[in-house]
Parts: sequence; structure tokens; C-alpha cells
Amino acid sequence: MKANPFQQALTTYRTIIIATMSFSVAINVLMFVSPLYMLQVYDRVLHSRSEMTLMMLTLIALAMLALYGLLEWIRSRVLVRAGMRFDEMIAKGVFSRVITSTLRHPQGRTEFALMDIDRLREFLTGSGLIALCDLPWMPIFLAVCFFFHPLIGWISTVGAVIVFALAIANEFMTKKELSKATVAGQGAMHFSNSTLMNVEVIRALGMEDSLRGRWGVLHRNMLEHQAVASDRSGALLSISKFVRMGLQTIILGAGAYLALEAAISPGSIIAASIMMGRALQPVDQVVGQWKQFLGARQAYARLNKIFVEMPEEEDKLPLPAPSGTLVVEQLAVAAPGGKAPLVHSVTFQVNPGEAVAIVGPSGAGKSSLVRALVGIWAPAAGTIRLDGSELQHWEANALGRHLGYLPQSVELFAGTIAENISRFQEDATPESIIEAAKLANVHQLIQNLPDGYDTQIGVGGRQLSGGQRQRVGLARALYGSPSVIVLDEPNANLDSEGEEALNHVIQQLKTMGKSILFVSHKMSLVAMSDKTLVLAQGRMQGYGATRDLLQPKPAVTSIHPNNPTEAGAERSAAV
Repeated sequence: MKANPFQQALTTYRTIIIATMSFSVAINVLMFVSPLYMLQVYDRVLHSRSEMTLMMLTLIALAMLALYGLLEWIRSRVLVRAGMRFDEMIAKGVFSRVITSTLRHPQGRTEFALMDIDRLREFLTGSGLIALCDLPWMPIFLAVCFFFHPLIGWISTVGAVIVFALAIANEFMTKKELSKATVAGQGAMHFSNSTLMNVEVIRALGMEDSLRGRWGVLHRNMLEHQAVASDRSGALLSISKFVRMGLQTIILGAGAYLALEAAISPGSIIAASIMMGRALQPVDQVVGQWKQFLGARQAYARLNKIFVEMPEEEDKLPLPAPSGTLVVEQLAVAAPGGKAPLVHSVTFQVNPGEAVAIVGPSGAGKSSLVRALVGIWAPAAGTIRLDGSELQHWEANALGRHLGYLPQSVELFAGTIAENISRFQEDATPESIIEAAKLANVHQLIQNLPDGYDTQIGVGGRQLSGGQRQRVGLARALYGSPSVIVLDEPNANLDSEGEEALNHVIQQLKTMGKSILFVSHKMSLVAMSDKTLVLAQGRMQGYGATRDLLQPKPAVTSIHPNNPTEAGAERSAAV
């Protein structure tokens, strides 16, 4: 098993962070410039009245502060580029795992893991992480405050403890509510995204008010939890600001008192005030960035979980391009997360140049079988072999190049028709795209569109009619000349012209030596097949030559010898 790429990315990022800490050391050392400058000005320059000393001290301080600004800029750039590198290392793996996880757990809402990448990267490259890098310097600044005078040191220390305690209180008082708000927000977003995929039905059936109400309940639930967390966090942040401003006043007053008592110099008053501000600054920043920190921590937990639950697969030996011999033995198929099989003990074989029709009543398990044949659902039992190798032996993307699949509900993607036909492959050539379109008999239809192959079809292909989407989906299934083509109700949205074109496509694919499987209820298309598989209630009722199955009783007895009359009636009804 390969190493966890998420942990590898974090290890790489930690190495960069350690290197960046050297900048933090220099930056925090340079923070002493301002208090030392004020100390020298008040205690030396004002007494000596030397303008040259003042000028030289000012020039040195400005040069050191310019170096401070330069190092801050470099540190920020290094962190941003480290975050981009971190994103590059895990983004591909997260995307693949989201697809796999969605197939296994359709209601798992793992798509939000893609947003977690941005949330975690923004924290790792923002002011929150910088504040954490500067936080270890707080004891050093407090020690300097003690150097000025123990009273000043204790005032600064008590202030730091109070501010830090407010940060801890912020954690405990907001963590639970923020977690609930995140879950509720994801639920509302998931509901809205899925709802907006069916806007035509919403408007046509007058469902807008009811669905808006359902979304409003989910959205309001998120707002309520978020408001509670924000109220608590806002109150603590206000208290923190009051404490910090009050400490500045107290430290100046205490410094003035100590100066009157001749315990410290007048310059130490200003220097101590600045130093205490430096000590409290990272703590104050941590309090201000606490919500971002909690969000990043939750994002880390979710990303780590998805990588742990779906470890990196070992590289699989590339297999030769298959001829298309598909052998199914004792196959059982269950829906992801389901225990009861939807398809039981199905056995058949498809050879290159053959077309197999899968028929049966609604709910017979036809689409479930199809999903297993193209590797979407893993077999619950039995095997599916392509040229002798089980589908699991193939690398997923490599297998997809040898399969053509047209689902019952055709989903196209935002982009051009050419991009959809080519499966968004960057190395696709115009010749290969047009070849697939011509094979699917959709080339002329595309030419009649406003921008031809460059026509933007919108999200879900909404710019096209149902029949047009289906024919473009067929061209996508045929792109790259796959060995096995699986079509689920390919003529569901086609008119008579489209059905005639589809019949021609199937005949042409058979001539090209492709293995074709299709689901259909229409006899005109079933008649194009060489063999027919009959399903009912998830079980195989018959499999044989189509011309035999479609004939009356005598031709069916060889398939169902126990009760030929009943079997023939069942098959006729199923077909």
C-alpha cells in the first residue's frame, strides 16, 4: 500500500515551515528595534541634546525596520507558495477520493472535501499561522518586561494569561456550535445544488414555494448555530480588546509611578509599553483568528479521514487493449451501502461483434446490472471479466478508455459539445471528436447548432433538448473507439429519426467488432441484438439467441424447460 499522500504533503509543508521559522526568528528579534530606539531617545538624546545622535539612531532604526518589512514580505511569499505546493500535492487525490466516496456513499456529502482544501490552505498561508509562529516569542518579550521592572513584568504576564484564557474559552464556547453550523450549512448547500439541477420541473409544477421553504429551514438552522457561535466569539473578542487597551493604560500608569519613584528611567515607560504590546500581539492575533483556526482544524480532520478510509492504491500492471470479450459469472449486485442484492446469480458472455439486449419489467435490476458491468458498482458476489481479467484488475481510468457508457439519465458537463464528446481529454484531436460524432450519427445535428462543436451547453447540458443530449452522450460513449459499449435506454428520448440513426449505429458497431450491451423496452431495438438477457425481480429468467426468445412457445422451451408456457408469457411481458 502506498504512503498517505495527505501526510506526505503535510510532511513537505512542515519542512518548509521549519525553514520559515528562521525568518520568524529574525523578524521577532527586529521587533526590539522600536523599544530600544525609544529608550535611547528618551534616556540619551533628550539629555545630551545631540541632533547627530538622534539622526544616526533614526537612520539605523529605519534601516532595521526596512529589513523587518522585507523579511515579513519574504515569509509571506514563502508561505503562499508552500500552500500552493501543498494544494497541488493533495488536490488530485482529494478529487479522485470524492468521486469514489460519492459512488460508495451517495449521501455522504464528501464533495465538501474540495472546499476543505481551500479552507486549510488559506489558514496555512495566512495570518493565523504566522501568529502561531510568533507565539513562542511571547515568553521572551515578557522576560524583557521583567528586566525593566518586576511590576511591569507581572502586569504583562497577568495580561497575557487573561488574553490566553479568553482564547481557550472561545474554543470551548464556540466549537460545538460552529461544528453544528458547518454540518447544517453543508446540508443546505447540498439541498440547493441538487434542487437547482431540476429548475424546469420546479417552475412547471409550482414547487418553488415549498422547496424554498425546505431550503429556508436548513439555511435558518445553520444561521442560528452560527449566530450563537458569533455572539459568544464577539463577546470574548470585545473583552480581549478591552483587556489589551486597559493593560496599555495600566502599564503606562505603572511606568509613570515607577519613574516618579526613580525605579526606572522615563524612556523605560514607553519601551515597556511597546514591549508588552509585542508580547500580547500574537496572543491577540490568535484570538482574532480563532474561528479560522477551528475551521482549518475541522477541514484537516475531514481530509485526513477521507485519505485514511481510502488509502492510495498500488499501481496496477497496465493490461493490453481488450478485444471486448465480456464474461459474467454468478454475478450479484447490491447498491452502495445496501445489503440485499438487487441482482442475483447472473451468468452470460458477450463476444466481439455481438449485441446483447437486456430486457425486463421496471425494477428488474437492469440498470443495477449495467452499473456493475462498467465498474461503477463493485460486485457483491461473482465476477466480471474483460478479456479474462476482472474489472478490479484494471486501473479505473485505463478501463474507462476501453468502455463506452450511456446512462439512462444523460448528464453532460458545462463546456462545449466538443469537450463533452472528448470526455474533456486535453490531448483530444478534432479528427477523433468528429469521428465519434459521425459514428453516432450526430455530426449533422451539431453542425446545425449556432457554434457547431464549440457550442456552450451550460450546466447539465440544459441548452440542448433531451434527444440532443442523448445523441451527444452516445457520441461521448463511442469516443476513442472503446471495445465494449453499454447503453442504458439509449432511445428513451429519441424520435423516429433518432431511433433509425441508433439502429444504424448498433449495426455499424457490430460490423466493427465491438461488444454491445443495451437496455431497452422497444422491440424495434431489441430486434437488432444477437442475444437477449431477460431479467425479472433481479434474477435471470433466460438468455439466448434473440430470434429464439422472440418466437412463440417452441423456441423458448430450451431456455425454461420446467414451464415453457409460463416462461414464454413472462418473457413476452418483459420484452
